[in-house]
Amino acid sequence: MEQSNSSINPNIETFEDSVPLTEDNQSEGSKKFEQHMVDAFERVVEESNKPYKVKNIKYGEKTVVGRVIGRNKTVIPEEQVAELAKFHCTNKEMADFFDVPLQTFVDNFRDIITKNRLITKQRLRKAQLDLALNKHDRVMLIWLGKNLLGQQDSPVNSEATEVLPWSEAETDAD
Repeated sequence: MEQSNSSINPNIETFEDSVPLTEDNQSEGSKKFEQHMVDAFERVVEESNKPYKVKNIKYGEKTVVGRVIGRNKTVIPEEQVAELAKFHCTNKEMADFFDVPLQTFVDNFRDIITKNRLITKQRLRKAQLDLALNKHDRVMLIWLGKNLLGQQDSPVNSEATEVLPWSEAETDAD
């Protein structure tokens, strides 16, 4: 058995007999608000279809010191190449970053790339050894033992790897 809101609390107004909202019985403020919402939605949809355009672009001049490479005479700072090489970026990633052909980039910066990649490897090796030796990290100790010292999980017994002797006398007796 359903009770209406007015029987529970007589102060609550019920809208069961209300007339549906149409343009004829809508207030002016409600019409303006609805139109405002429609306009705002259309603006958002219209702006989302446009690519982002940078406003207030400022231009300046900058002197770059570095190696001049390629037909376009692109100036590439050696420090930037060194930093990218330390992060072990691929040669293609670095060439694309500076917008020069890959082989031209590699030919001109091979020395810097090789040196800085080695520096990173040395720093990584030092950090691993510090972790293993100073902080006694078991996993790192095991890993370094296997990779640097050639240790294995299952040791090989030298006696078990030898070939068994073959005796002709034993096979003839059978």
